[in-house]
Amino acid sequence: MKRLCDSYDTMDTPPLPITDLLRETIIASKLPLLTLQQRTGVKRASIGRFVRGTNSLRLDIADKLAAYFGLALQPIKSEEKG
Repeated sequence: MKRLCDSYDTMDTPPLPITDLLRETIIASKLPLLTLQQRTGVKRASIGRFVRGTNSLRLDIADKLAAYFGLALQPIKSEEKG
């Protein structure tokens, strides 16, 4: 199942920012950071700092974690765009 970060202009309530969605997904998984490191190749220290909010993630690292959890962006669908 993929979760999507939808466009702000097509929803009544804006979705979470991408980083918040990723952070909450990691926390909700309740997986040990070592397990995430082994499954994704992302260092547990980096994941830990991201979850605590002390550091952000590089985009390629966030991509790995998002792919692992089945998170995906959805293109903006707007009537204003041709």
